[in-house]
Amino acid sequence: MVVLNKIYTRTGDKGFTRLATGAPVAKTDARVQAYGDVDETNACIGLCRLHTAADDVVDAMLARIQNELFDLGADLATPPEPKPDWEVLRVTADQVTRIEAEIDFMNAELEPLTSFVLPGGTPLAAHLHLARTVCRRAERRLADLAGNDAQAISPESLAYLNRLSDHLFVASRFANARVGGDVLWQPGATRAPA
Repeated sequence: MVVLNKIYTRTGDKGFTRLATGAPVAKTDARVQAYGDVDETNACIGLCRLHTAADDVVDAMLARIQNELFDLGADLATPPEPKPDWEVLRVTADQVTRIEAEIDFMNAELEPLTSFVLPGGTPLAAHLHLARTVCRRAERRLADLAGNDAQAISPESLAYLNRLSDHLFVASRFANARVGGDVLWQPGATRAPA
């Protein structure tokens, strides 16, 4: 159980924080940046949920994902080495598989794409696109960590974010499908004739 009695600690006043292991690191450390981007993704999903009143299915998916993003933050805040003397909370392959199943469920109801999709449509879809782009940034941060042996991450964490960005994209299409469909890119539509 997590107990937070005091919110400010002053340990960050000089630009440092601590990982779950207690190891001090700069707030600009790549690992801290990565779990900060995961936290931002979670906040964006919270904004999405302001627009899910008419869609219990999507809301339930997003609620579960928000909790899993906290799991991912705990995973990232605990480097694999040195191995801690407690059971570390890690993202699992089952969580990745569940996201894939939800993508397949939503995608089964959608028309095939005929163009790239512009971020927009319903307020829910627009916010899901914002969450998707922030999630992609978090994914790039994790890929950077994965490429550095000293900053190893669990393989499931990178797979989870990769699937989550796809999930958010499909969920935006799922939301728009109920009100007429996607906002599609029309290449060169505003160019003057040659």
